[in-house]
Amino acid sequence: MSDSLSSFETSLESVDVQVTYTTPESFHEQLATVIRSPAVGVPFDDEFDNPSLSLDRTVIDVDPTPVALRNAATGVTPARLGIADYGSVALYMTGHGSELVSLLVEHHVAVVRADDIAPSLGSAMETLQTELDKTRGSAIVATGPSATADMGELVQGAHGPRKVDVIVVEEEV
Repeated sequence: MSDSLSSFETSLESVDVQVTYTTPESFHEQLATVIRSPAVGVPFDDEFDNPSLSLDRTVIDVDPTPVALRNAATGVTPARLGIADYGSVALYMTGHGSELVSLLVEHHVAVVRADDIAPSLGSAMETLQTELDKTRGSAIVATGPSATADMGELVQGAHGPRKVDVIVVEEEV
């Protein structure tokens, strides 16, 4: 395991995020163990060029109606990058509503390739800036379950998901 991947796992655990490792060949099997139905997601086509990393053959609704999104227990999105020193994931905003799928559900599952784990926030921002300057797109950086203590006691899920899982896909060499 690379230093960045090990650091990413440690950082995820520190913010109460469960990490699952898989290969492209085992992706659907591992995904099924993590999600709770009903589940919504966004197509992975724009982020992953490997056909094994697709939501096509799953129970996940990749074209949800507003009602399906409101009723979903789990939202599944591809992550462009993982940020090792924070346990964060960078999610591109897409026309498929990736921000809604990641924020309006009780349980968010982000899928990131092990090769896309940046060692630091600075290196992640350099990558994102280069890519987003070309596309004129935008991204959010998400770190763990939503939490606030605005009213005194810590409350999880106030402004986003209560639970977050990250699936790290390790390509076979």
